[in-house]
Amino acid sequence: MKKEFVVIGLGRFGGSIVNELVDQGAEVMAIDKHPERVDEFAAIATQAVVADTTDESVLKSLGIRNFEHVIVAIGDDIQSSILTTLMLKEIGVQKITVKAQNDYHEKVLRKIGADHVVHPERDMGIRIANNMMSNNVLDYLELSEQHSIMEIKANDLLEGHTIIGLDIRARYGINIVAIKRESDIIVSPQADEVIHEGDILIVIGADADISRFEKKMLN
Repeated sequence: MKKEFVVIGLGRFGGSIVNELVDQGAEVMAIDKHPERVDEFAAIATQAVVADTTDESVLKSLGIRNFEHVIVAIGDDIQSSILTTLMLKEIGVQKITVKAQNDYHEKVLRKIGADHVVHPERDMGIRIANNMMSNNVLDYLELSEQHSIMEIKANDLLEGHTIIGLDIRARYGINIVAIKRESDIIVSPQADEVIHEGDILIVIGADADISRFEKKMLN
């Protein structure tokens, strides 16, 4: 069965989610209170609806509790974002992801039961800054405020060394969870795996530890 999602708020962030989910083959109900935004997605989403999601009766009439995941991507209207999230919890939606405007907004969202809170502008800013500050960091995914997954390109200093020889886990407290090598990917590489220049190391750990590894061994 296809996965089913609801996206509430069809600005840049919400719209991009709708497009990506549809591209991935999901069924998507797209909702916004502005008819012109809904019109943009009428031919893209499985269903596009003009609705006020702060009204519990409206949410119930749309059958939203039957969807496995609802994404609240409402833009600058923090009150509507909070009320919508609260209504979704009250009607029994299983998984709710919400876009937060700031840290205070996030605290309120978590208190009322949001399962996952994202800061798209902040998170993208962190990714861009990390990529700009290093020639080695190719991509970055924040797991929490202190932990991340990063793709780091191995340079000539790592050529010919094994994972156990570098003693990365003991010295830096990070783990190499996979290695991309040309068209291949080595998942959970063995300790005696030899690293080659140009390999993409997918590492996980605390941001400070990953940064320390990168500075010591790659720069």
